[in-house]
Amino acid sequence: MITVLLVDDEPLIRQGIRMILEAEPDLEVVGEAGDGAEAIEIVGRTQPDVVVMDVRMPGIDGLRATELLLRKADPPKVLVLTTFGHDDYVEAALHAGAAGFLLKRSTADQVVNAVRTVADGQSLVFPDQVRMLLTTRSGATWRGPRLTDRELEVLALVAEGLTNAEIAAHLILGVETVRTHVAHLIGKLGARDRTNAVVIAWTHGLLPRT
Repeated sequence: MITVLLVDDEPLIRQGIRMILEAEPDLEVVGEAGDGAEAIEIVGRTQPDVVVMDVRMPGIDGLRATELLLRKADPPKVLVLTTFGHDDYVEAALHAGAAGFLLKRSTADQVVNAVRTVADGQSLVFPDQVRMLLTTRSGATWRGPRLTDRELEVLALVAEGLTNAEIAAHLILGVETVRTHVAHLIGKLGARDRTNAVVIAWTHGLLPRT
């Protein structure tokens, strides 16, 4: 069972997402919050697997709440709700450690799939708008350890949202080999996780522009 906390200052948004998620047998909404401070308190009590987090809220907003939640010893995955009306919010959420983005106009299937995907932790949920934003704003030159051709190949597939098993099938490699490549990538890039590795790669021009 995947447990979810919904965070949005609009009750109707929370109600709509709750109805979508609770129609699925493997998803359970364990709480709702109207701002970041309430979200942090509820996470402490319920320990959800995924937090669906709005960005613009009164008091502690979604960006600050994401930063604080991801400092915890066993943090939840954060799926950010956005309309893409403010690019700076998107960039800030990425750097805060968001595992993915969910458009507020998403279909029910997209909402369910996004929650399942970030809960699994092996692939990313970044709409095309995020990729375009980061690649067009990339400008810093990578000065860290050199990535091998195979590592760059794996990195590009991670950025496409493929899981380790899917990457293994695509490259005709063992899953353990792919897992090792991903671990090396995270280490070389100085990233927190695979999501942060992709953000670093995009902003340093290590991935092809889309």
